Amino acid sequence: MDQIFPGANVVVGVMLLIVGFGFHFVGQLISVVDWDRATRWGLQEEGAPPDSRAYEHGIAVADVLVAWTYGIAGVGLVADASWGYLWAWIPGAVLTYHALGFWFWTAEQRKRGVQISTTKQPFRIAWTVANLTTGVLTLLVANSQMSVG
Repeated sequence: MDQIFPGANVVVGVMLLIVGFGFHFVGQLISVVDWDRATRWGLQEEGAPPDSRAYEHGIAVADVLVAWTYGIAGVGLVADASWGYLWAWIPGAVLTYHALGFWFWTAEQRKRGVQISTTKQPFRIAWTVANLTTGVLTLLVANSQMSVG
């Protein structure tokens, strides 16, 4: 099948390396290793409600356990390797899920009156759009290489 646009594999591969591997894997790895430093650097929320800390830490651990695959998929897509398209299904699905989960989780936090940077605009919109766009484009690129028959 044809690419969704010329060079889509390279564009999406770079997006995966930045949004997926850079922000999710590296950023969350720093958080898992040293939460206080991650908070000082702005990778985690300062002043977040105590009940959300366990959730945030769990998400950080989950991101570290999964997001290493984003780098593999990103490199594979940039190289136009057939295995890169197969790997791309993982970050495509997870980043799409992550974007939607983040949007609805922050909506609930806003409803509860929580005012931290992730619940405020424009960050909330930008982070959702970055993850959703990367996830959906990754799925479209992965799907573009599916053989029929």
